[in-house]
Amino acid sequence: MSTLKKAVLRLDQTDRRILDILQKQAKITNAQLSKEIDLSPAPTLERVKKLENSGIIESYHAKLNTKALGLGVTTFVNVKIEKHNQENHTSFLKQVDQISEVIECHHVTGNSHYLLKVITTDIEEYQRVLLNKLSEIKEVDDLQSMIVLSSPKDAHTIPVP
Repeated sequence: MSTLKKAVLRLDQTDRRILDILQKQAKITNAQLSKEIDLSPAPTLERVKKLENSGIIESYHAKLNTKALGLGVTTFVNVKIEKHNQENHTSFLKQVDQISEVIECHHVTGNSHYLLKVITTDIEEYQRVLLNKLSEIKEVDDLQSMIVLSSPKDAHTIPVP
């Protein structure tokens, strides 16, 4: 059994509470976290370090406001790869990794092979990314775009089992 799997099996209610709080408030101080979970600061810090060292907590992030940054268009793109083989997938992924506007890339099942999340300033910029970057990847067989109109739910927390 992997170290990560063992760590998941050993999570108690306090660990789960810590994970829930840190997902919502990554900048919380250890002192405040310890108060919220009703544990003294030293054991609280020890538990957080354990969660980090086990790989359950991978990193901490700042959530940026895309609109405030002038990034007004979010698009999901279904991508079909030509000749569904390892070489084409590896090449495609290396090239997608170089496109800064692609902020997520998921290998999926269904009618396409990948689902990309692309963020740009406006439709014209998205069109440039589509025509000058994504369409230029030789392994791409087909692209289908879905432009996000609104995001009534945009949670950045995952349920902790």
